[in-house]
This record gives sequence, structure tokens and C-alpha cells, in this order.
Amino acid sequence: MRIEKISDKDSIPYHLLLLADETTDAIDKYIHDSGIYTIKANGGESIGVYVLRQVNKDTAEIKNIAVAEAFQNRGIGRLLIDDAIARAREAGYREIIVGTADTGTRQLRFYEKNGFEVFDIKKDFFISNYPQPIYEHGIQLKDMIMLRKQI
Repeated sequence: MRIEKISDKDSIPYHLLLLADETTDAIDKYIHDSGIYTIKANGGESIGVYVLRQVNKDTAEIKNIAVAEAFQNRGIGRLLIDDAIARAREAGYREIIVGTADTGTRQLRFYEKNGFEVFDIKKDFFISNYPQPIYEHGIQLKDMIMLRKQI
């Protein structure tokens, strides 16, 4: 399996991006000025994706990262994170950040296992930025937890 940046001619893998973001409108706010990277299974289908966007000259942000449900818990998320860090480092960034919902305990553990540390909480992010309430495990998403890693 190889991770490759998709070109402007390729279609955007919304079916994967929507696993980590709620609406195409939300995705469209960042996708067009970001790098999109996919990992494909041996049959050529995209099974994972991440989106890397410049925040400033020192910081890149993983705006979205997702693995198709049938391929989760196989280390693919770790491959995507490692690739994002390597590409950010190669581009000269010194820090990489990522945000996740306050209810996403599994996601928080994943990022922390990969060396990220909480540095900020964006209060009411999901209430202010989405037209409809979003629920995860029966709990309404409110705040976004921001994590970072020095690279």
C-alpha cells in the first residue's frame, strides 16, 4: 500500500472524508487549499485519506483523517499519521496540529498514542460551525479538542 497525493484531476474522496467530518459543506471550506492524500488497497480502491493544510510557516494541520470502516484497526491510521508528519517535516513545518470532538475518546487516545498533546479547546465549535446538532454516541458535540506534536 502506498500513500499518494491526489491531483486536481482526481475526484475528491468525499465518501471517506465524510467519515470524519459531518457535511460536504464543512469539507469544502478547507479542501480546496489543502493537500489530499489517499492510501489504496491492492485492488486500487481508496481505503484511507488525510488532508494536510498550512496554518502558518511553522504549523501544518491535519484537517481530516479517515479509514474505511472495513479497514479500521489494522494500523492504517498510524500509517496515515506517520506520512502526514513526514510530509509536514519535509515541507519545513516544525509543528503539526489536529482537532477532534470532545466526545471522541477513541480519537483522543489515538492521537495521544501517536505523540500528540492537548493544547487548546475551541469552546462551542460544533454548535457554532454546523447548522444542525451533531451527536456521537448519543452525546451532542460541543467543543473541539486541539492537539499538537513538535516535528
